[in-house]
Amino acid sequence: MTLLEPQGSPERRRSRSLVALSELSWRLLVCLAAIAVVAWALWQVRFVVLPVFIALLLTTVLVPPANALRRVGLPSGLATLVVFVSFIGTVALIIALLAQPVGDEMGELGRQIRAGADELGEWLTETPLGLSQEDVDEAIRDVESSISSSAGTVASGVVSGAVIVAEVFATIILTLFLTFFFVKDGAMMWRWILRAFPRTHRDRVGEIGQAAWTVLSSYVRGLGFVATVDATFIGLALAVIGVPLVLPLAVVTFFAAFFPIVGAVTAGAAAALVALVSNGVVDALLVVAAVVAVQQIEGNLLYPLVMGRTVELHPAVVITVVAIGGVLGGILGAFLAVPVTAVLSATIPILRGADDNGLETAAVLAAAEGGAQQEHADERSEP
Repeated sequence: MTLLEPQGSPERRRSRSLVALSELSWRLLVCLAAIAVVAWALWQVRFVVLPVFIALLLTTVLVPPANALRRVGLPSGLATLVVFVSFIGTVALIIALLAQPVGDEMGELGRQIRAGADELGEWLTETPLGLSQEDVDEAIRDVESSISSSAGTVASGVVSGAVIVAEVFATIILTLFLTFFFVKDGAMMWRWILRAFPRTHRDRVGEIGQAAWTVLSSYVRGLGFVATVDATFIGLALAVIGVPLVLPLAVVTFFAAFFPIVGAVTAGAAAALVALVSNGVVDALLVVAAVVAVQQIEGNLLYPLVMGRTVELHPAVVITVVAIGGVLGGILGAFLAVPVTAVLSATIPILRGADDNGLETAAVLAAAEGGAQQEHADERSEP
């Protein structure tokens, strides 16, 4: 570029564009490196991070009934104990009722799914797609290998060797311990955290915390409701169609719902394969139609109705973060990916100072102040 070149020449504009692109590129690289370092650090202390996060999710469910008991006059500790014991008792009762029948049929479910996959593979070899039996068998083996390696990664990364029982037991105990005290003293803990920040930043940090709490509450409440609806109606559809192994398939559908989109596809495919091998192609297609119908009702009616505008993630974003979480952390990473992303999408605009972040800021702050006032009243009412 010469000195006589006009200010608005194409060469000058291209030079500025390259400078802007280079600045954006190195900033993106720095951000990705920071994210990678944080993810690595969290993974190193996953035995603590995971119980803390699960305890937070459980706390969002248990705090509303505990607050309701406090409002009718129960001391904070007693209200927390009643809700906590009721929750443990409910979970134990469900496990006692379902563990044996589901466990007895899980082995058969695995065999039926494998048989359905083999039958589907044979059908594909007869189509004009040009697939050979060897290609289909290799694809099935690759899927099985991926599932086995994923399970092995979770087993070796989360719990390993002879200490598996001790690790799981310790994680459960730590999660329950944290849940109890989060429900009982969560508001007091949050105020203590806020006092650690300068006064000029406390309002912003409080807004971020309340936004994260609102998103997590909506996510857990909505996902639990949607999972129950999916398991109930898909289980009823399977029973009406006459598909065997309805109970384990309903349980698989329930837990698969905690992996949005990906879990629904996986559970629906498992049910269709069982129907294919047991009842034939027509019933398999009926199962697919029933699963699609329930998923459409869930996605277009139940999900927006229950979660509202607090958890707004595009399906492409959900699939991407679930895949990334699965690659980085196996099943646990895939489970945590969506709620973490939802919290970040709600809190980053507040951190940047945006006024419109998808949440009603004034309402959020008012709710936070009301919760703090209620907590003060509960503490004064305790003996």
